[in-house]
Amino acid sequence: MNHLLRIPVLVSRAFSSSARQLKNKVPEAQKLFQADNGLPVHIKGGTFDVVLYRATMTLTLGGTFYSLYWLLIASMPQKKA
Repeated sequence: MNHLLRIPVLVSRAFSSSARQLKNKVPEAQKLFQADNGLPVHIKGGTFDVVLYRATMTLTLGGTFYSLYWLLIASMPQKKA
C-alpha cells in the first residue's frame, strides 16, 4: 500500500520543470540566421529548408498552372454534337 501512495509524487517529479534543464538554443539559432553568407533567410536552415522551399514552390506553380488550364477549358465554347 505504501508504494501506491508514492505514485503522485513520482508523477509530479516527471513533469516538474526542475527535473531536467533544457539548454537555450536561441543564441545559436540567432548566429545561424543572422550570418552574412549571401543566403536568403528561408534557406539558411540547411538541406531540409531547401527541399521544403522547392517543394512548396513546385506545388504553388503546379497549382497555378492547373487552375489556369481549367479556366481556359471553362472559357471555351462547348462543341454542339
